[in-house]
Amino acid sequence: MWWMPLYRSTIGKKVIMAVTGLIMVGFVVVHMLGNLQAFQGPERINAYSAFLHSTGELLWVARTVLLVAVILHIDAAVQLTRIARAARPLQYAERRPQVSTLASRTMRWGGVVLVAFIVFHILHMTTGTVHPSFAAGDVYHNLVTGLRVWPVAIFYLLAMAALGLHLYHGVWSSARTLGVARPTPHPFHRPVAVVVAVAVAVGFALIPVAVLAGWIR
Repeated sequence: MWWMPLYRSTIGKKVIMAVTGLIMVGFVVVHMLGNLQAFQGPERINAYSAFLHSTGELLWVARTVLLVAVILHIDAAVQLTRIARAARPLQYAERRPQVSTLASRTMRWGGVVLVAFIVFHILHMTTGTVHPSFAAGDVYHNLVTGLRVWPVAIFYLLAMAALGLHLYHGVWSSARTLGVARPTPHPFHRPVAVVVAVAVAVGFALIPVAVLAGWIR
């Protein structure tokens, strides 16, 4: 199988992370725009949800692609971490970050937080397993009653902060891996990554903030 040598290589794993990462970026942008329809009232966001479910097989194809992307992304991240640790079994006696950001230094822990959040979010807003008052098909009701529980809203906000950091480094590094962005003498100049990260994190965070503040009820 021609693709196996590429998959087993470090470069191949980075390419997999880049491609699957960009797939997930596309998903979170669309998902965020859909969620923001809550500000237009229950009819609008519930109609949007009903439209998505009416696509039937197309929706399941999108979910399958997203699930495969998430699994491959996590698998590549774990393997790259193991390769890095094997290459340097002894840690530096003193580490002083120079050309690195908080986002890059927290990618692994941020990834763990996001995986935990994804599992909780599915159980909370999709299946209703851990939701206090889940109503199938009533997205607006589920958002308001679910995020009215302030510990849950705080967890959502913390997860969105982790998502913003993850996107900031991930969008930039994916572009570098795929050759879209070229090496630059200004490594911290990442305008596209900043816009995507801030827009998505703030867009998602607006919903729990609006519910807690009583703007959406």
